[in-house]
Amino acid sequence: VSSVPLQQAIRHQQVAFTNFFAGRARYPRYKSRGGRQSAEYTRSGFRYRDGRLWLAKMDAPLEFVWSWPDVDVTAIDPTTVTASRDPCGRWYVSFAVEVDAPERAPAPGAVVGVDLGVKDFAVTSDGEKIANPRVLAKRERNLARYQRRMARKRRGSNNRAKARAKVARAHRKVAASRADFLHRMSTRLVRDHDVIVVEDLAVKNMVRNHKLAKAISDSGWGTFRRQLEYKTAKYGRHLIVIDRWYPSSRTCSACGHLLATLSLNTRHWTCPGCGTRHDRDINAAKNILAAGLAVSACGGDVRHSGSSRVRSPVKQEPQPAKVGIPRL
Repeated sequence: VSSVPLQQAIRHQQVAFTNFFAGRARYPRYKSRGGRQSAEYTRSGFRYRDGRLWLAKMDAPLEFVWSWPDVDVTAIDPTTVTASRDPCGRWYVSFAVEVDAPERAPAPGAVVGVDLGVKDFAVTSDGEKIANPRVLAKRERNLARYQRRMARKRRGSNNRAKARAKVARAHRKVAASRADFLHRMSTRLVRDHDVIVVEDLAVKNMVRNHKLAKAISDSGWGTFRRQLEYKTAKYGRHLIVIDRWYPSSRTCSACGHLLATLSLNTRHWTCPGCGTRHDRDINAAKNILAAGLAVSACGGDVRHSGSSRVRSPVKQEPQPAKVGIPRL
């Protein structure tokens, strides 16, 4: 094989260990033979002319199907090319191309608060409820059947390899359907609103609940949050992240009354202070929006475009110095 992808693998390993020893990442995880395989070629390892690709150590051009109909395949100038194969046997070739920054979309002049959930994937402060597609639950029976068939095959046999490919294809369909839904929802929210307010959910801690772990993992909240972050930065929008401990569901959005407790199975409740009847999720979305706009006015917990850092509000007035032993 060419020395270019081998050298790139060593470089990637070096970067991974450097980040680990610097405390920026966890210990590098090695890839299994049956997982996704990839080889990265730099400019010295490939040749691209008029929409045709030659990789190093290859006499004939690599045949591929172009996935971007609105982009001229002959006009791009890739910096790196990555050939990869997923566990179900599909091959891909990815081009890294330098492009100009996109133009900022026209400002619609709207703000929205988003409350994520399991029953409904998202509920906005405008009263819109986005249904949860439950992609994994719909394909769970087929996936379990394919996994039982694979478990009956002898290890190392060709039949087991075929059964493993079927399981991988079923997982790929689930992942593709979920990614398509998340991209559509995040793009629509970013396109229609200038400011988006969400909660800082600790998904890693929430999936420790064995009763809701599968439903939370199937929803893809972490991926949705990451998509909102880079899409708002890309199109000049603002994403505001409020504290995860803010009692958005127990606070009345009309008068501000705070309930002492509110069980999870209570979907509607009446405020004892003003008598307003609330839908739990819509009320939470309204409170999230109000809290986000209040924090934005103070200049804290706002993720501005072009930066992924969250700035927390700090107390502006100086603290008096205390000298000596404090008196209890």
